Amino acid sequence: MKNHLLYVLIFAATSLFSQQTDSIPLNFKEYLGYVKKYHPIAKQAELNIDIGQANLMKARGGFDPKLEVDYDRKEFKGLEYYDLLNATFKIPTWYGVEFKGGFEQNDGEFLNPQNSVPEDGLFNAGVSVSVAQGLLINERMATLRKAKFFREQTKADRDLLVNQILYDASLAYFDWLQAYNEKEIYENFLSNAQIRFEGIKRSAMAGDKAAIDTVEAKIAFQNRALSLEQAKVKLTKRSLDLSNFLWLEGDIPVQLRPNVIPDNNVEEIIDSTLEIQGKPLDSFNIDNHPKLQSLNFKIEGLEVDRKLKANKLLPKINLEYNFLTETPDVGNSFNTAEYKGGVYFSFPLFLRKERGDLKLAKFKLQDARFEFASTQLEIRNKVTGIYAELDSFINQNELIENIVKDYETLLAAEERKFSFGESSVFLINSRERSLIDSKLKQVEVQNKFFTTKAKLFNSLAVNPENL
Repeated sequence: MKNHLLYVLIFAATSLFSQQTDSIPLNFKEYLGYVKKYHPIAKQAELNIDIGQANLMKARGGFDPKLEVDYDRKEFKGLEYYDLLNATFKIPTWYGVEFKGGFEQNDGEFLNPQNSVPEDGLFNAGVSVSVAQGLLINERMATLRKAKFFREQTKADRDLLVNQILYDASLAYFDWLQAYNEKEIYENFLSNAQIRFEGIKRSAMAGDKAAIDTVEAKIAFQNRALSLEQAKVKLTKRSLDLSNFLWLEGDIPVQLRPNVIPDNNVEEIIDSTLEIQGKPLDSFNIDNHPKLQSLNFKIEGLEVDRKLKANKLLPKINLEYNFLTETPDVGNSFNTAEYKGGVYFSFPLFLRKERGDLKLAKFKLQDARFEFASTQLEIRNKVTGIYAELDSFINQNELIENIVKDYETLLAAEERKFSFGESSVFLINSRERSLIDSKLKQVEVQNKFFTTKAKLFNSLAVNPENL
């Protein structure tokens, strides 16, 4: 991207009244490059990826080792009732298995006998295993898996957001281009009407033309001036609409100088800029569409949720074993006969909550699959329709170009006849109005053609890499 665009844009309101008259074209590709790089919504799209990464980090935190210390002490009237210290180090693993290590030291006059340990404390190490619910999938595992899918989903959503803002910015540029071309058309014909009016007025003063012809010529001149003023207002509004997409580093909004004009070579670069060049319909691979990728990652996340809810139908059976030793040297003091262990069992009799959660998870998954199928068909049909529309616009551009040429021929012939005294100002104005309408129609068809190319860009969800 060229840095000279900085000189094209304005930072202060006073620049709106610049006296500079040299026209500076604003290149379409350069314009979209600044939109993609600096527009707040484009930055917001990148922020969503950071949110996905943060969620993934948060989910991975469920597998972080934990150090727990529980200290409890009671002393009253000079008597130590109890002094309890229990420190534990836990390492969660992927499949419902948790490794533990700990140290316990307790004393006191009223110590519970089950808390009695050697004077120097008691070390323990062991494992806790979920053998039914939570073995193959649990909350930690499900959260991490869904976070990974969400991270990938945010990437696809980022591409969609960036594509949408570039699409909206392209439409604003095309509308600006159309308004500028309309203003140019009215300026050219205003100049013609003024020259014709001055010539007829001189001829009328010399007696070569009827005086009423000057009124006809003056009306035509005033109509062209009125149309030009309206076109200027429209151009100003379109310029302001375009400025909504122009930002610079530091979130600084900018406006166009009055002497900045659109580039009329858009047709030559639009395909390469939007990266839709050389993409026939039969090369369109709908599976790579970011919208479908986003929905697919959503379905994957819901599938994980369904598996988790199905796992909740199993009973909770947790087995725990911790061997005990008075010394931290495990290798020399391991004795399986000295241990602390247990079994935990829990199972709801009716499972109404669990079965309800599973049904809801299945409904959500089915709904997402319906959305995926309908979106897939909608995208395919939309893209097919746009390709057909583009083929039609190629023919329309050729037809309107020929129509404009024919009207130019008719106007030139009418002006020649008028110079021989065989025509009238009324007929010339009528031919000219038809030519103006055809030129305006040509500009309109060109705008629709560009807009359809932008629709293809939007429907394909292309994210240009070279902007």
